[in-house]
Amino acid sequence: MRDSSRLTRRAALGLTAAALPLSAATPAYATAIIGGDRLARDGIQVRGAAGLPKKLTARSWLIADGESGAVLASFNAHLRLPPASTLKMLFADTVLEKFERTERHKVTDADLAGIPSGSSLVGVKPGITYTVEQLWQGVFLRSGNDAVHVLAHMNGGVAKTVAEMQAKAEDLQALDTHVVSPDGFDHEGQLSSAYDLTLFARHGLKNDDFRSYCGTRTADFPAGGKKTFQIQNTDRLLTGAWGLGTYKGLIGVKNGYTSHAGNTFTGAASRGGRTLLVTVMHPATGSNAVYEETAALLDWGFGVGSSAQSVGTLVEPLSEGGAKVGAASEPKSARAAAGASGSATGRPSTWRLLEGGAGTAALLGAGAWTLRRRWVRTTAGKTKGKHAGKTDTESAGRG
Repeated sequence: MRDSSRLTRRAALGLTAAALPLSAATPAYATAIIGGDRLARDGIQVRGAAGLPKKLTARSWLIADGESGAVLASFNAHLRLPPASTLKMLFADTVLEKFERTERHKVTDADLAGIPSGSSLVGVKPGITYTVEQLWQGVFLRSGNDAVHVLAHMNGGVAKTVAEMQAKAEDLQALDTHVVSPDGFDHEGQLSSAYDLTLFARHGLKNDDFRSYCGTRTADFPAGGKKTFQIQNTDRLLTGAWGLGTYKGLIGVKNGYTSHAGNTFTGAASRGGRTLLVTVMHPATGSNAVYEETAALLDWGFGVGSSAQSVGTLVEPLSEGGAKVGAASEPKSARAAAGASGSATGRPSTWRLLEGGAGTAALLGAGAWTLRRRWVRTTAGKTKGKHAGKTDTESAGRG
């Protein structure tokens, strides 16, 4: 029993492979990797171009062409990590189009209930009426969890919004992402990946309002009556704050920081008619490193990386005609369990690597599925409560 509880993903895949001819075994899981099987490999993936920045300390990163979706280079693209406030891109992808910019909402105490202690805040107050535009400025510029919660309540509540965000992630084929809250705060099991965050940014930038908000440097925010105060964007490549210069051609998109997630950033820039997207997650060094490493990857992409051949692709949303990559062979409840265990393994979700043709699902059957479930339960149990007490400090200028 002890050996069964420790069954690894590789062992589960081995059971499948052993039951199939060699020619059939490989496509059963390799073709189900979103964006291409090469993106599931460990280490740096690049071809056709040299000269990648040498001082990249991030646990995961990806650079892609925003127009074609071609992934030019990556490092652990599907590694599942806490996303911090970069998850707000998915929140915007889900909710942004539901309300007109000019719509007005008077905030109540109930709108602000349940915001985690230590959250980054823009300064939303009950009794004050805000336009939707002002609330989104609070989300994008200051990563205000208070603004997120107000918009979520306008959308029918936090639980409904979380469910819609998860559904949106599945439509975008961002299957590394498990949503627990709409704000990106540190919650057990809340995970995403450099690949998925890049999908969120690419999709969002197709929306003019999204693009406008993420590129806004400063805005006046209501303080009650006729009074306002200025808020500044915490994206340091956009504003040149904290000793960094502004990055030429930068469009946005979103930064994030929590004590558990560390620094995470997705940025987009255009030069010479070409747009590049970069996501950098969890650099090993200080708070400026996430921006410095993003800038270095953008420089590479606009320079010698322009000759790079694709190592993968950013897939299109299913609702926009994108081809579905693989077919989930596990129920959503199992995916949620895999999401919780991801905090321990840090690897792409187990179900992602096992999905494939109907024959594969049948061969896995009750035996392999039962063993995999034992492994998921064991791993998740070991990590329960591991990340309690984490706080989001973006409001202190750390985002």
